[in-house]
Formats: sequence, structure tokens, C-alpha cells
Amino acid sequence: MNAKHLLTLYDRVVDAPDAIFRLRQFVLDLAVRGKLVEQNPEDEPASELLKRIAAAKNTIIKERRIRRRKILPALKVDPFPIPENWYWTRIREIASDREQKIPDKPFTYIDVSAIDKENGLVSPPRVLEADKAPSRARKVAHQGDVIYSCVRPYLLNVAVIEDDFNPPPIVSTAFEILNGHGLVLPRYIWIVLRSPFIIKCVEENQRGQAYPAIKSTDFALLPFPLPPLAEQHRIVDKVDELFTLCDQLEESRATREKTRDRLAKATLTRISTPDTNVAIFRAHARFAIDALPALTTHMDQIKDLRQTILDLAVHGKLVEQSPADEPASVSSEMVVQKGINNSQLPRNWCRTNVGDILVFRYGKGLKANDRVDDGPVPIYGSNGILGYTAEPLTAHPSIIVGRKGSAGSLNKCNGPSWTTDVAYYIETPDFFDIEFLFHSLVTLRLSNLAKGVKPGLSRIDAYSQSISVPPLAEQHRIVKKVDELFILCDKLEEACRAREVSRVHLLEILLHDALVSSANEPT
Repeated sequence: MNAKHLLTLYDRVVDAPDAIFRLRQFVLDLAVRGKLVEQNPEDEPASELLKRIAAAKNTIIKERRIRRRKILPALKVDPFPIPENWYWTRIREIASDREQKIPDKPFTYIDVSAIDKENGLVSPPRVLEADKAPSRARKVAHQGDVIYSCVRPYLLNVAVIEDDFNPPPIVSTAFEILNGHGLVLPRYIWIVLRSPFIIKCVEENQRGQAYPAIKSTDFALLPFPLPPLAEQHRIVDKVDELFTLCDQLEESRATREKTRDRLAKATLTRISTPDTNVAIFRAHARFAIDALPALTTHMDQIKDLRQTILDLAVHGKLVEQSPADEPASVSSEMVVQKGINNSQLPRNWCRTNVGDILVFRYGKGLKANDRVDDGPVPIYGSNGILGYTAEPLTAHPSIIVGRKGSAGSLNKCNGPSWTTDVAYYIETPDFFDIEFLFHSLVTLRLSNLAKGVKPGLSRIDAYSQSISVPPLAEQHRIVKKVDELFILCDKLEEACRAREVSRVHLLEILLHDALVSSANEPT
């Protein structure tokens, strides 16, 4: 297995989570190990290049633009093997410090917000007057410099200043500025700073919890794999070429996912739209059953499928109606008075407002000493069970609706329960199967009705929603069918997770094998 073979197989794993990101990291890892392009024995060795860098730095020191620093000891141990004509050094040795000054005239200010970190470039920054300069605007920068944010370095805010900004740029002190004196390519410095190797080095040296950062002195001492200048050009060209391929893979993947999403949504829409023609509906349903397994590649699509099943259920399109069913017991006169159109409903169904048939009762607070660890009665808040107690607030099966916090969230209890004051509870009327009522409330999407800075659900808003009531016997059949279809959804989710795990596993094997085989190739 080699890197070329990896790319030929990559279409099998491109849908794995972070697949493109990991491929980019793999390319960078090969680049800094000298495994991405071939070496040329005629290239000037990096050891000689380092001497030329030192001479360039001495010239700047004599001009008093930077101060002289003491010579650093060589690295005691090479972090990993590199080609013979490469050289292990430290970041400070390949780049010079930039001068600092307080702005005294208009300047181009570069801070973290100006970094296009995906492309490694500086996006159009702000021009500020001297009297508007932030206290951190101190470091003078030039075209060709590489800037690296030492604050929260895990965000990888690294960029090359490619443009000749006018007025000249000044950079935030959160950045380190690296200038390779024309002997270390800015783009190669960027490659090293974005590589998994340097990311790990920084993680080992950063300090702090809330805002982790690496000190300038620690950053300057990080090891740096230096290739000959001619090979740097070849590495940069190859990385750009492979990153362009990654862009194409990413674009292809995004297009494929959009197509799948459109097809899946269109398939679900076909079976959700009102249609009195039973034959057409059944044809659409058969098509959906056949097509959806191939179209569902992520969990959101299966979530949409579950919602469609429930929408069909509460509109009388999931099971056949039976003339023998006793009609729904809600008064038809009340339905007419409310002005609700029942023409699209199946026979023996009716539709009315939630507030006409359901009561959202307020929960009550419960003292800490009334809670019992092994009590028989569950205590519900907006998000589900909070604990247990001995006595129930209601002895009837009920549905708990979030009032504050997770407003509109739903939980179901088939026995006695206690609901706290952050939620409502609904005791199930005799004409409702509790499972069917729960499904119906899910389709109302009550969380969308929440209002306020700390969103809360008003009973008035909930009461104004319309709800369908089928015959009780049909409700039982609907619940059974929903359970059957949700089992199929569970299987789709399981298959989706299995595919994801398989792709991740295959991706790890491919990356590992490609890296190992590259490491074993002669340098």
C-alpha cells in the first residue's frame, strides 16, 4: 500500500466522518517527513541552507532591526527520521523576530478575525487610525511573513501574508511572525505549522485551561524539519496539487449528499402530500420503501423519515379505515363551530383544537426531603425523569410537556407520576390511546411555539393548535403500524452507524498502511 494506492481507494471511505480533513492531515504528515516528493542529490543540503539563513539574520542584526539571541543547542534526539539532505533545527533558527512599535499613523490591522485558516491566507483586514489602535496591535509585519496564533492554537489560525497591504500591516501580539528570509518558503512554513507533528508538539507545550496558549519562548524552540530550498518548492507544489484534489473530493461529496437529501425529501414528500387516490399513494409508499435504504446515509434523513411516518399516522394515511370502527367521540357540532375543515380527513375522524379536548395542567414543586431514591413514582421535569418520590401528583397515565427550559419537549408515563413546576402534564382522555396522543403531540412541534429570552411554552399557544381524533380502534392499529415502521427505522440507523464505523475503520487502515509503506521506502 502506498499513497497513490490510498487515493485510488479513497472513494470507498470518503463519506467517513472527517475523511477529507484526515486526508489533508495525512498529506501534511508525509510532506514534513520527506515522503511526499522524491529527493534530488544535487539539491543544496539543508545544512548549507541553514548557514545562509544565519548569514541573512546577521545582516539584519547589524542593521539593528532585530536583537541577537544566544545560539541554541542542537536537538538531542531527532523526532523522526528525515532524508539525508534535510536538517533538524528549531523554529527560531529558520525565522527572525519582527520589530514591534506603537502605531503612529494609519495601519492595516491583522488579528484572528482576519485569518482564512482553511486556505492559509489573510482575508481583507481593517484599516485603523493610530488613535484607534488596540493595545495588542504592536508587531510589524510584511508581505511573505507567516503568522501563527499562539492563543488557543488548536484553532489552527495560521496564514501567509501574501498581499502587499497599504497601509502596512501591524499584527496582534497573539501571533508569532515567521520570516524565512527567502530561504524557507512561507508556504512550506505553513505546511509544517499545520502538520500533525507540530500540532502535537504545541499541545505538549501549551498552558492554561480556559484559553490555552503556548509562550513565545516555547514556540521558538519547537523542532523544525528543514528540506533543501529546491525540495521545498516541490513539496509546496505537491501539497497544493493534492489539496486541490481534496477540494474536488469535498465538492463531489457535498454534491452527492445534496442529491441524496433532495431525493430523500422528494420521496417523503410524495407520500406526505394530500391525495385521495389510494392506488397512487400506495405506489408512492412502495417506491419510498424500496428507495429510502439506499438514500439514507446519515441520521438526519432517518429523523425526517420518522417524522413523515408520524405525519402520515395523524392524517389517516398509515393504515386502512374500517367501517366497523366506532366514530371518534368528539362532538361534531364543536368541530363545525370552530370552523375547522374536516374534508381531508378519513371517515369517522374529526379534528378540533387542542384546548377543546386536552388540559395542560401545571406541575408542582417538590421539596428535597419528599424525594425518595427508591420511590415508586417517577418525578418529571422538562427533560425527563429527575428522581423518584412516594406519592403521585396524578395516578393516571399522562404526557409531560416542557414549560420552561426545554419548552415543548415531550415525555410519556404509563402510570402514576409527579410533574415539577417547569412542565405541564396531560392526563390521557378515554377517547385517546396514550401512544397515539403522544405521536400526535410530536407532530405539533410544540417547541416551535416557545417564546421569550428564556423560552417558555404558553398553554394558550398550545391550545390553539389543531389535532385529529380517529376512532379508538384505528388509533390502536396506527400505533402498532408506527411501532413496526420505527423498528425499520432503527434498523436503518443501525446500518447507517455500521457503514460509518466500517468507513472509519477502513480509512484508518488505509492511512496507516500508506504511512508505514512510505516510511519504509528509501529516502
